[in-house]
Amino acid sequence: MRRPSPLRSGAFRFALMVAGVFAVGTTALLFTADRAVNRYASEVARDSVAAETAVLRDEDSASGRTQTLQSVTRRENAVREHQLRYLLVDGRGRYLAGSLPASAAHVGWRDVMLPNNDAGDDDGAGTMSLMALGTRLEDGAILVVASDRSDLTELRQGLGLSTAAFGVAITMLALVGGYVVGTVFLRRLERVNRSVERIMQGSLTERLPAIGMSPEFDHLSINLNLMLDRMGALMEGMRQVSTDIAHDLRTPLTRLRQRLEAMKDSAPGAVSEEQVDAALAQTDEILTVFRALLRISALEAGAGRQRIAEVDLSALMTGLFEAFRPVAEDALHVLTAHIPPGVAGRCDPEMLTQAVTNLTENAIFHTPPGSTIVLALERRQDVVAIIVADNGPGIPENKHQDVLKRFYRLDGSRGMPGAGLGLALVSAVAAIHGADLRLMDNHPGLRVEMILPNAKVA
Repeated sequence: MRRPSPLRSGAFRFALMVAGVFAVGTTALLFTADRAVNRYASEVARDSVAAETAVLRDEDSASGRTQTLQSVTRRENAVREHQLRYLLVDGRGRYLAGSLPASAAHVGWRDVMLPNNDAGDDDGAGTMSLMALGTRLEDGAILVVASDRSDLTELRQGLGLSTAAFGVAITMLALVGGYVVGTVFLRRLERVNRSVERIMQGSLTERLPAIGMSPEFDHLSINLNLMLDRMGALMEGMRQVSTDIAHDLRTPLTRLRQRLEAMKDSAPGAVSEEQVDAALAQTDEILTVFRALLRISALEAGAGRQRIAEVDLSALMTGLFEAFRPVAEDALHVLTAHIPPGVAGRCDPEMLTQAVTNLTENAIFHTPPGSTIVLALERRQDVVAIIVADNGPGIPENKHQDVLKRFYRLDGSRGMPGAGLGLALVSAVAAIHGADLRLMDNHPGLRVEMILPNAKVA
């Protein structure tokens, strides 16, 4: 089987998708940050220029032009790296002070582009952009204060380069991580595939190993192994049923063949009605076994689950008690009932009636005359127990699970009529109802409880 490439694995594709989402997110973040930084820096620069302009205007009004000229010169020399630049011209536009050219003398806000005379200090830029505010003084002179935008431009460029580099690095890391995770995942998945191949080749005891990538994958492995256990149990049951059918039906089929051969070898017209009846009875016995097997198989496949509904269990159990009381009396047994009124539960009444019937018939058939048999209902919180108990010989505790298997019969019952399917049918009915079937020692005798969930008082 060809092993897939990690680059084609789901983990790598997921990492690629995450890298793409991150790249889109990084671009959006860069755009948003650029807008925010630009807006903030512009507001700070405007406030700084406006405040500087107000100070110089007030100084010119209060101290005179000479003091203003001195202040402009002093500020030009004091401001670090000429972040603020100045210009003062008289009313006729003649230059008085400052480092800005006279052409920048305009009233109001405007952008000013100047050649960069010191490109080494501004990352080699040939021009420089300034944000300028021009104000007309009382005598008509114009004062211009400008802020250099080169720091803002550098900040935006650095932010863009850093974000792009960080985005590329994270994207590459995500791809490398996806490749590594994909490789590890494929290696672990390969173990699962090898186990599946061995199962397909007939090794039904093989089970899937835990993938180990996350609890979800481990839970999937556990569920698949439970499914394989269930399938194995069903296949084992099929093999056991086939063996049991071959073993248990061999005797009645042999007897039937012997009777038919005897009828064939007898003289013409000598076949008695008794022989025909015996052959028919033998045939009916075989058909009864097959019907029971088909019924059990249908129940185990889930047939009838859709008929489960709310049922008055008290009325159902009372009806069974009334039906079996004369049967028990004819067999010299005492049949009693402890059935409280108004108990309801979800079940298929037909299947539940068959199960209780089987349990009651077993109790009547396998206990000596004079035994007491009890049919009962017991409320237990949100469940109800259906009970059939007797004080007969009972079943050994180590055989409680065996008697629920098809065709299983205790040594003392092998000479009696029956095929050993009654309790197997009861077990199938309990399973389809999600009920807990319990066989217990009744001290003496056998006590069988079927615990139905979701029961309530009607």
